[in-house]
Amino acid sequence: MYVGTAKAALGHNSDSLVDLRSDTVTRPSPGMLAAMAAAEVGDDVFGDDPTVIALEEKTADLFGKEAALFLSTGTQSNLCAMLAHCGRGEEVLVGRPYHVFSAEAHGASVLGGIALDPLDVNPDNSIDPQSVRSAVKPDDPHLPITKLLCLENTVTGKAVPLDKQEAAAQAARELGLAVHLDAARGFNAAAALDIDVRTLARCADSVSACLSKGLGTPAGTVLCGPKDLVRRARRYRKMLGGGMRQVGILAAAGIYALDNHAPRIAEDHARAATLRQGLAEMDGLSVDQAPNQTNMVLVTITAPNPEAVQASLRGAGIVTGLSGNFMRLVVHRDIDDAGIARVIDAFAGALAA
Repeated sequence: MYVGTAKAALGHNSDSLVDLRSDTVTRPSPGMLAAMAAAEVGDDVFGDDPTVIALEEKTADLFGKEAALFLSTGTQSNLCAMLAHCGRGEEVLVGRPYHVFSAEAHGASVLGGIALDPLDVNPDNSIDPQSVRSAVKPDDPHLPITKLLCLENTVTGKAVPLDKQEAAAQAARELGLAVHLDAARGFNAAAALDIDVRTLARCADSVSACLSKGLGTPAGTVLCGPKDLVRRARRYRKMLGGGMRQVGILAAAGIYALDNHAPRIAEDHARAATLRQGLAEMDGLSVDQAPNQTNMVLVTITAPNPEAVQASLRGAGIVTGLSGNFMRLVVHRDIDDAGIARVIDAFAGALAA
């Protein structure tokens, strides 16, 4: 249910809703809006928007890469990265549950002629190095040419351990593959692993970092990597219709988020832990307690009528998704301690009804 639909159905305004569907629903903070209003802009297709340039330089430095490119979405960023790494008839190895394979409409295959070979993952969502070695194809005209390993961190709200991520990347490098890291929620992963994003991304040639999830900007992802790869990705961005003009308004939001929201992202994790603990104590719910969780609370409703639980929550102004009997509750910067308490109370009421 979209926010507008929820408001119409519930009679709530957006300020009274606790929206747990995703961290993509965050709204710009007052400080971010002020930064956007004051942004100096140019034409980014011509390469002369100074605020975009500043964001790209800042993000590249944070992730320890040579250059960066501002794109509209994470899906577009991952697609441009794969197109820049691979040619038609070449192949990407990727974890089966990873976003590139499971939720991006196989754009690399449809638009780029790139094969995607999904690998099973371990319980912690890492890829076993031997799985990488076994999946690389021999030099045979019957088979695609394996060129790239695509990793992801976090996966379904859980941080992949750094040593496991780097072991998979090392196996790829030993076989001549490049490595791309989908770090859409990389700041969450880094906070959960108690490292910085430069360390998180050090095993990857390229990395996509989303600004519009936990960091709370209206839109935007930054692709970081070597200068030549970023130059190729810029060309693909244009082919895909992703060239933008006075987009410094959005880039200013990104700079503000990196300076002000990223350092506080662990607060979302703490609130998610409070929510996880509160729900785990309730009959009628099974709550995932796996390690390295970040801002997501994964709940299976074992009570007889999950739809009734969701409806009761909606009546209390709590907006959730529901897939069968599964709920992914995503805590973000627009939800404070009082909001978490409301959610716990609303679940208790829904289960008691």
